[in-house]
Amino acid sequence: MKKRMILMMAGIAGFTMVSNTYAQTTTTTTSSNTNPGGVYIRGGLSLANISTNGDGTTSSSNTLATFNAGFLGDLPLNDMFSLQAGLFLQGKGAKANQYLDDNNHNDNYVKASFRPYYLQVPVNFAVKVPLGTDSRIFIAAGPFVSMGLWGNTTVRTKVAGGAESVTKSDIKFESVDGNGQNDNNYDRFKRFEFGLNGAAGIEAGRMMLGVNYDWGLSKINQIYDNQNNDKNKYRTFSINLGYRLN
Repeated sequence: MKKRMILMMAGIAGFTMVSNTYAQTTTTTTSSNTNPGGVYIRGGLSLANISTNGDGTTSSSNTLATFNAGFLGDLPLNDMFSLQAGLFLQGKGAKANQYLDDNNHNDNYVKASFRPYYLQVPVNFAVKVPLGTDSRIFIAAGPFVSMGLWGNTTVRTKVAGGAESVTKSDIKFESVDGNGQNDNNYDRFKRFEFGLNGAAGIEAGRMMLGVNYDWGLSKINQIYDNQNNDKNKYRTFSINLGYRLN
C-alpha cells in the first residue's frame, strides 16, 4: 500500500508540476507558437505483447489490441525542447493460441489472452522541429513506471468437436510465493513495472498525432529460472491522438 501511494503521489506531482508551471514559463521561454506547450488529453489504440525469447523479442501472433487514455503535460524549456510528464491508463497484455493441427483452427485448440491495466507515469525529454507558424514534429524519450490496477484472463478451449469452454479469472497483482513456482501463471503479476519509452509525431494547432513504444525492463511475473534473460517483459506500441486543453 505504501508503494502504491508513493507512485500515485509521484505521478500526480509530476503532472501537476508541468501543468501548473506551463502558464508561468511560456511567456519567458517561447516568443511565438513555435513551442506552445500545454496540457493534452490523449488516447488511442495500443498493440500489446510480451517478449517470448531470451533476447527480448516477441512473436507477432501474440499481439493483443487494447487502449490507452489520460493526460500529458508539456513544459517548454525553449523553442525546441520540452519536458513532458503524463498520467495514463495503459492497457497491456498478450494472447497465445495453440492448435493440435496447424491446418485446422476450428477444433482442438486452446486460446488464451490476458488484459491487465496499469496506471502509467512517463517522463520524457522532447525535441521539436517547427514546420510552420503553428505546427511542428517531435521526438521524445524517457523512463516510465507503472502500477497494476486490474485485469482479467480468458482461456477458450475446444476438444474433439465439442462445445467451446470459456474460463475467465481476475488478475492478481502480487507475488504468490518465495520460490516462484506458481508465479508463471498469467493471472499472477508483479504490481509494479518500469521501462523506457520513445515517442514521435506531429503537433498542429491544438491537435497532436503520434506513436509511442514502451520497452519494459522488468519481468511481469516471478519465474525462478529466468532472471538472466529478457523473456516475459512488456512490449507495447501505441497510436495516439491528443487535444491541447490550454
